[in-house]
Amino acid sequence: MINIPLLKQICEVAGTSGFEQRVRALVLEAVKPLVDHVSVDAMGNVIALKKGTTDKRVMVAAHLDEIGFIVTHIDENGFIKFHTLGGFDPKTLTAQRVIIHGKKDIIGVMGSKPIHIMTAAERQKPVNIQDFFIDTGLSKEEVDELISVGDPITRERTLIEMGDCVNCKSLDNRVSVYILLEVLRQLKDVEVPYDIYGVFTVQEEVGIRGAHVAAQHINPHFGLALDVTIAYDLPGSQPHEQITKLGKGTAIKIMDGGVICDYRMVQYLKETANTNEIQWQPEILTGGGTDTRGVQQGGKNGSIAGAISIPTRHIHQVIEMAHKKDILDSIDLLRHALLGLDKYDWSFK
Repeated sequence: MINIPLLKQICEVAGTSGFEQRVRALVLEAVKPLVDHVSVDAMGNVIALKKGTTDKRVMVAAHLDEIGFIVTHIDENGFIKFHTLGGFDPKTLTAQRVIIHGKKDIIGVMGSKPIHIMTAAERQKPVNIQDFFIDTGLSKEEVDELISVGDPITRERTLIEMGDCVNCKSLDNRVSVYILLEVLRQLKDVEVPYDIYGVFTVQEEVGIRGAHVAAQHINPHFGLALDVTIAYDLPGSQPHEQITKLGKGTAIKIMDGGVICDYRMVQYLKETANTNEIQWQPEILTGGGTDTRGVQQGGKNGSIAGAISIPTRHIHQVIEMAHKKDILDSIDLLRHALLGLDKYDWSFK
């Protein structure tokens, strides 16, 4: 069973790239009882170590940060301009609520030019991020007192259950944070073959920054990233566009826009899933990148790296949706993979 209250708490807490302090505090409290040692590096990555029976190291990365915005300007009427932190689909922002994290949390709404007064040419143009402003309903004086240039902004959305799915802002990548915490909980009193470094990374959405730094420190022999992936199993999609489908199991990454996974790790994950009757689907994502690149390339010696991906609809929009079964399958695959690493033939063949 999924711990919905914990997943809800992790998803709803604020923490856009570079401003992960609230979600980091939550994770620190949750992970400390589960492992042998916890530290926070200079960038803000949370590094949780569970000691193994040999001196080999495996790094499992799940990024803390969510996509968001940052205040860039407050105009003479108190309306706020902003820049993105991570990628957004602009068409999904119209009239959406956000939270500006200033001296206190302030609700705002994304505003733009009303369609009633647009010219015919303007109505035909795709909306751009630059077309939006944030309206807080406050006076210029109140805004200046509470909000400053440089304050972070996050989406205002709570987690709900919809059929067999969960729906919330920030499932990218808080569902993976939940999965890593859950696996560390399940392994708390279990002997593991290698040192497991569960790393809750920062600033993934703006360039895989935290994972690179953490991998430099850990220099892992093996690496696994946890992240969401596209599930475009929607009306109008062609089979070759879908990447993955909801409810069809966890996804085993073969490549994305920043990495080609080690073929040995891909095969190991496939065999582990099949042996343990875990439903899985292959993932080739030709655009976008994940912490897999940082885990694979960031250490001094590189690592044998791959990724477990969670199929997710509506990624990088106001809300995102994942299937409970896929989440549970991802938990099962990660647990079994960590327990069996020492029994596999990792030679080139």
